[in-house]
Amino acid sequence: MSDSAEQDIMTTIRGLMDEEHALRSTPGGLEPAERDRMREVEEALDQCWDLLRQRRAKDEFGQDPDDTRVRPVSEVENYRQ
Repeated sequence: MSDSAEQDIMTTIRGLMDEEHALRSTPGGLEPAERDRMREVEEALDQCWDLLRQRRAKDEFGQDPDDTRVRPVSEVENYRQ
């Protein structure tokens, strides 16, 4: 697996997690725009984690991890955890 690609994904995940934590710690609750942003952040995190899992699975089975794509939110959101 390309260490650079995985590092990029992990950097994105860390940034999104930081933003999610900041939003969650907003005193007095979230405004409507902040709730919308929280949903966007959560969806982006799901997509990033999915992409990372795809890459690792391809690498584990001898396939090219660069042959992955970000799946649509509608697809990623329906996975069972």
